[in-house]
Amino acid sequence: MAWTKEVEALKRREEMARQMGGAEKVALQEARGKMHVRARIQALLDKDSFHEIGALAGRASYGEDGALKKFSPSNFVMGRGTIEARPVMVGGDDFTTRGGAADAAIWQKQVMAEQFAHEYGLPLIRLIDGTGGGGSVKSLDMDARTYVPANPGWEWVVANLSHVPVVSLSLGPVAGLGAARAVASHLNVMAEGLSQIFVAGPPVVKRLGEEVDKEALGGTHIHGRNGVADLVVSSEEEAFRAARRFLSYLPSCSDEAPPRLPCDDPEDRRDEGLIAIVPRSRRKPYQMRVIIESVVDRGSFFEIGRFWGRSLITGLARLSGWPVALMAGDPMHYGGGWTALASQKARRFVDLAETFHLPVVHLVDNPGFVIGRAAEKAATIRFGVEALNAVYRARVPWCSVLIRKCFGVAGAAHQNAARVHYRYAWPSGDWGSLPLEGGIEAAFKGELEASADPERLLEDIEARMNRVRSPFRTAESFLVEEIIDPRETRPLLCEFVSLAAKRRLVSRS
Repeated sequence: MAWTKEVEALKRREEMARQMGGAEKVALQEARGKMHVRARIQALLDKDSFHEIGALAGRASYGEDGALKKFSPSNFVMGRGTIEARPVMVGGDDFTTRGGAADAAIWQKQVMAEQFAHEYGLPLIRLIDGTGGGGSVKSLDMDARTYVPANPGWEWVVANLSHVPVVSLSLGPVAGLGAARAVASHLNVMAEGLSQIFVAGPPVVKRLGEEVDKEALGGTHIHGRNGVADLVVSSEEEAFRAARRFLSYLPSCSDEAPPRLPCDDPEDRRDEGLIAIVPRSRRKPYQMRVIIESVVDRGSFFEIGRFWGRSLITGLARLSGWPVALMAGDPMHYGGGWTALASQKARRFVDLAETFHLPVVHLVDNPGFVIGRAAEKAATIRFGVEALNAVYRARVPWCSVLIRKCFGVAGAAHQNAARVHYRYAWPSGDWGSLPLEGGIEAAFKGELEASADPERLLEDIEARMNRVRSPFRTAESFLVEEIIDPRETRPLLCEFVSLAAKRRLVSRS
């Protein structure tokens, strides 16, 4: 006897699951300018590649004859798919059912998405739109009990951060455990005007005497600048493009090497503009991003964290088709000096490169840690040393290019001094224990105070020291290995990644 009747029942249930919270709730979601979860998955993945897991999970009611009367699907949709033909795991909150609250979900589905990604070495994309935690207060009324907090499956969340690329797309109001899931990732993307992230929402905050709306409490204008969001985009479609692009630089898991793509940008391309881009006046800033775009494969730079820790630029790029992790000082902000936030940004970025075997290219312009009362209150030295430690823990191939300043403990983080010094310096290089500006006054304080003409004496000392600070003096002692024509930077970096290619998988023992 054929199983036709059961297969027809299966298809009926699957169709009911695709209705999500019902036509009215779906229309309300779209009226807010938001896609529903199934549309999001379709927009993210390659066409027709989604294989859903657990579509039949939900709450059902039956008649006395045992026939299905009603079915409400779980508000978490998950499964496998592909991006650029590479398998990935995706899981998304369905806001049309109880606003994505976990008391309308089946938590085992969310845990399985994490575990599946880990055990099969698949990149994981979370589409977050709701709380995704223990549910709303209404669950207390429904269950007639409370519980001691626990996060089922969080061990897989932690394990994934050291094994597979994890992308969180925050696509609505995200609270509680949903907010924790958003930041427990390698890339957290927020959509401007659409996304908000908070530990607890406005109604809860109001009980503490603070009345704010969702946007004022946790919008992109806050989290795009404090490090919660790595990327702020203008639409859901842009968020999907960002996720796809980010993953294109990374391997599927830490057991593999990052993929190389074809490149039609010549390795020996020289940009004549680089010879004059750094001003002779050390007080004048310049556009580091112009240098970045000049030396990497054309159009390949994908910046991460542009609006926080702004004295340090971080992002993924390609050289001769090879993916690299690129760091660069930005003299437009604090002269390139590392703040507490910039230090946290550096640590996290170096950890990303180390996890996924990305060679690091560091374009250095760093006068040291930012100083002053505000810097001390922010515990800059604490976070700065954590960044320095991350650099020293890293075993991926590393090449530094000393563009201009490199001073103090922060300057020492330009690479691990105990490893081979694969680095180059431009003629504009300027380095030491601390900048001469300000340092001379401290070192020669007694002489200056005793001088009949302290201004003239200061000028004489500065002239003498400026002769000493020539990078050629350093090169004579082999304390900097190579001073190069800035126009040769791209060819030399392309050579670096070619040599580094076979070293991208480093033993973790």
